[in-house]
Amino acid sequence: MLSFIVHGGAWDIPDAMLEDHRAGVARALAIGWEVLSGGGSGVEAVEKAIRYLEDDPTFDAGRGSFVNSLGEIELDASIMNGTSFRCGAVAAVQNIRNPISLARLIMDKSEHVLIAGMGAVRFARENGIQQCKSDDLLVGRELQRWKELQGKTTFSTKDAFKGKLPSDTVGAVALDKDGVIAAGTSTGGTPNKYPGRVGDSPMIGCGTYADSAIGGVSCTGWGEAIIKVALSKTIVDRMEVNGGDADEASRFGIDRLKTKADGFGGVIVLNHEGRPAVAFNTPRMARAYRTSEMPDGTVEV
Repeated sequence: MLSFIVHGGAWDIPDAMLEDHRAGVARALAIGWEVLSGGGSGVEAVEKAIRYLEDDPTFDAGRGSFVNSLGEIELDASIMNGTSFRCGAVAAVQNIRNPISLARLIMDKSEHVLIAGMGAVRFARENGIQQCKSDDLLVGRELQRWKELQGKTTFSTKDAFKGKLPSDTVGAVALDKDGVIAAGTSTGGTPNKYPGRVGDSPMIGCGTYADSAIGGVSCTGWGEAIIKVALSKTIVDRMEVNGGDADEASRFGIDRLKTKADGFGGVIVLNHEGRPAVAFNTPRMARAYRTSEMPDGTVEV
């Protein structure tokens, strides 16, 4: 069975932004599904869908990402092949338009898993990925938000999940014709974050994990809490012992996120058969999914 699921963040998405979120995840689903239905790999489907979401300023990934306390944009991303267990990630990288593609390049062409900062930029340049200007990633709403947050010394990353401050991390999980499960996640982090802060998204086992024999996960939410409970690996491990029940495993993971680390967020999950599941403890979460048993995709916020 072919299966694809994508998310565009879990937070209190305002009514005025619902349609943009629906349209964004629907288009990302269509892009990933076109790859899978055409015989392409799960890794390719995940990368292409996330690239689209990185280019859509609705979300906090690539263009439209949050600005850190110095007024800079630093991006994180990761991708994993659940059959070969190869994976790649970048953290706190600047001036790269599509960090998910750089993460895949690290997976495919290096011996490493995670490269950060200027090292990631150097690796990109050596392998034909050109830097963009900071202005190419910055949108007006984030510059205004950054200005409003200056001087608020008590603002924390957890505050991004209170009120209506957004957390639009994006991600995708795919099951392809060869039975390979791939997962990926990309983010601009949290508003006004400390320079060099790295969340869960580039950390294998925290924001992203895939094991083709069990399932795959992409997470979104308060990164510090997600890291503490190794959320994506926790959910995959749960599926290994619960008979592959993706719904129960996703709920188990979100419950653990809350009880162990007082965390907030959401997850998208596929089990090894391609059965999709979603769980979140925020007011809303943008997501879309489709399997080869469905006549069309499902889009929900």
